[in-house]
Amino acid sequence: MRRRRWRVAAGAAALAALAGAGVWSAAGASGAPAVHREDRVLDMPGAKIDTSFFTAGSTKDKRPAVLIGHGFGGSKDEVKGQAEQLARDGYAVMTWSARGFGRSTGQIGLNDPQFEIKDVSRLIDWLAGRPEVRLDRAGDPRVGVTGVSYGGAISLLAAGYDERVDAIAPEMTYWNLSDVFFPDGVYKKLWAGIFVSTAGGCQKFEPRICAMYNRVATAGEPDAEAEKLLESKSPSAVGDRIKVPALIMQGQTDSLFPLGQADAMAKRIAGNGAPVSVDWIAGGHDGGDRETGRTQARVTQWFDRYLKDDKGADTGPAFRVTRTGGVNSTDGAAQLRGASSGSYPGLESGRQTIALTGREQSFDNPPGGAPPAISAVPGLGAGLSGLSSLGVGLSLDFPGQYARFDSAPLKTGVHVTGSPTVKLRVKSSGDAAVLFGKVYDVGPDGKQQVLPSQLVAPIRVDGAKDGRTVELTLPAVDHNVEAGHRLRLVVAATDLGFASPAGPATYTVSLDGGGLSVPTVPAARTASAGLSWWVWGLPLAGALIGGALLVTRRTHTPAPDPELAQVPLQITDLTKKYARSSDRYAVRELSFRVEKGQVLGLLGPNGAGKTTTLRMLMGLIRPDGGEIRVFGHAIRPGSPVLSRVGAFVEGAGFLPHLSGRENLELYWAATGRPAEDSRIEEALEIAGLGDALQRAVRTYSQGMRQRLAIAQAMLGMPDLLILDEPTNGLDPPQIREMRDVMIRYAEGGRTVIVSSHLLSEVEQSCTHLVVMDRGRLVQAGPVAEITGASDTLLVTTAEPVAEAVVDKVAALPGIGSALRTDEGLLIRLEGATTTGLIAELLRLDVQLTGVGPHRRLEDAFLTLIGGSA
Repeated sequence: MRRRRWRVAAGAAALAALAGAGVWSAAGASGAPAVHREDRVLDMPGAKIDTSFFTAGSTKDKRPAVLIGHGFGGSKDEVKGQAEQLARDGYAVMTWSARGFGRSTGQIGLNDPQFEIKDVSRLIDWLAGRPEVRLDRAGDPRVGVTGVSYGGAISLLAAGYDERVDAIAPEMTYWNLSDVFFPDGVYKKLWAGIFVSTAGGCQKFEPRICAMYNRVATAGEPDAEAEKLLESKSPSAVGDRIKVPALIMQGQTDSLFPLGQADAMAKRIAGNGAPVSVDWIAGGHDGGDRETGRTQARVTQWFDRYLKDDKGADTGPAFRVTRTGGVNSTDGAAQLRGASSGSYPGLESGRQTIALTGREQSFDNPPGGAPPAISAVPGLGAGLSGLSSLGVGLSLDFPGQYARFDSAPLKTGVHVTGSPTVKLRVKSSGDAAVLFGKVYDVGPDGKQQVLPSQLVAPIRVDGAKDGRTVELTLPAVDHNVEAGHRLRLVVAATDLGFASPAGPATYTVSLDGGGLSVPTVPAARTASAGLSWWVWGLPLAGALIGGALLVTRRTHTPAPDPELAQVPLQITDLTKKYARSSDRYAVRELSFRVEKGQVLGLLGPNGAGKTTTLRMLMGLIRPDGGEIRVFGHAIRPGSPVLSRVGAFVEGAGFLPHLSGRENLELYWAATGRPAEDSRIEEALEIAGLGDALQRAVRTYSQGMRQRLAIAQAMLGMPDLLILDEPTNGLDPPQIREMRDVMIRYAEGGRTVIVSSHLLSEVEQSCTHLVVMDRGRLVQAGPVAEITGASDTLLVTTAEPVAEAVVDKVAALPGIGSALRTDEGLLIRLEGATTTGLIAELLRLDVQLTGVGPHRRLEDAFLTLIGGSA
């Protein structure tokens, strides 16, 4: 009775504080009820709390209430959108800025039960006095609490301290702050510093918290008083009192509040007999996709079931995990799929042991713990942690600062869901060792390694001077390791996110049998990906456009020219002018012809019209004048003869999680042509990808990706192959391989057209050239003809020429000079003929392999372009 009277009095005081405050309303979405919002500042002991109250519909309708807490460093404004939507869904919603944030006053107590959590109880008192709010009994509203991060912890603490809370939905939050900032006794210094900076400085916190931070940050390690203080402010301190339905949503890319925090809260609340569902979302405090729309919809369903008593509400599975399933070809974003099971498996289910190998290894902790290894970097996870399953990640371990143990290549893939563990024997030159464990997914080449979710597990080993055996629990992740990949355990002395001992030390680590114990959840079934709108929309649009073209088509496609039936390409007076450049032609009166077996280089400076020419050749844009014929057929968009043309222009898109072969098979299937017509084996043999075809494309080097793109263009073995800058981004060995690919393809009687800015490569790989400038043809013909005659010859030889022979050649009549090069001899003629020189060289037993003019294509090209103005 005393407690009830206190609540009534507190509620009356809060209502009195509302006197004179304004009320305004905001219209809802079209067809939805208007949302009414009231902004009030409520007086609390030691602080003024800025609040907003949202409702929609008639005030006569009684409805459950929802409190939404905000994240650390934020305010009530960041949850306004969710509040308005919940109001439209039939709830009375209250948001507020916690102490020290937004327009609220007071000091930050890290959700102190005596301050922030009592503020929540007073807000519940206020809700109990609202006519719109449904009551279970006097002073006890039907109320749920949700929030992200700092606000998520408020929901847990409110349920532990106030029995009137009926359901909670915490997201990306903590269970035990001591475990968060001092995991296994190691200080998480980077995130602690970010917390203090986000708040605006240490002075914004309660004095005890500020003093604790300064003390721990200076020492570089926690003390018992610091651990006790943080634990007292944590939901774990009242875990046995949280007995309401809990929807727990935790981020996978989260080095601040990892999945282990959600696991602890789920087990404790379920142990109290309350319904619990666990949802591992894709994003987290390190970035990535937080799936806001999906998670907020699930929160609404959860409250519909447990606040509105709607037994038909779909609260979702007991366990759900978001998995990355490739890349959306429309916008390049990672595609997300949900896997679920009927019960929460925890972090240790379905374990299997994977053997590791590696001798006992010693490594150093450097003085001052610098330079540190890098795992998670808060704020960069949006581009890294969230895409680790696609082969993307950032990690760095310094030589001499870690031990490494590898598995053999996996014969079958394994999907890790939970926390791997391993037993280690640890020795230290000092009394204690601070170590950081992580497990990498290593590609088949043994070099490319990805750290799942960029997570690392610290461990402090006391009494390690004489050696100790410890079990290292590694970060909880959900990650698929493909067959052929290895698992690599790294135990490092430093990590950027944590404090390491300032003094130098030497650690010795070895495996203590058993290998790596890996958890799996076979019962978690991945849902099939939904169809994007364009899967059905684009074919429909194409059919409509095609029909319109058939109806409105006025152009006449010329009949095939039988005399050109064996000519791969003939261009006659081709002209194109873009709409915004009425005074300048992109291509003007261009004419040239390409024969079978040629490798034709299309050269010209930027703006010469090369790309425009290639696009017209492939039917992508229409010329203003002139004609293009491929094997005698005039080119129009969609011309059937284009099936005899393969093209690689401006790169190719591949699904990174599929193998090279699977990508090619999928591409060919999309053409709708019979599988036997793909001639995939011939294309692959020419491309020379070898065993790499069975690996995921995400493991490919740039050169391998380029060769796979060429193989894709070769599918069906087209008679005419068009390659636009195929050597972009390749190193010299890869460029040489690409040159061999083009030459091998043309040797079969087919034709290759290549556009490139690497003149030296064009000179070595092409048989003929077309030089363009400012849209016009400058010159066309064989490479040797365009490079022209020269008085200097390059004589290539089968083996190096002796200096004595070089001197004899230089002394011959009509020879100006002779120099030895890596390829043979460079000889300048002064009256002698090429035929005479060859005879003399044979007489001197020089093993000739070739003789040609030394004038480089670059010289000829610059001369041609310079004279074309």
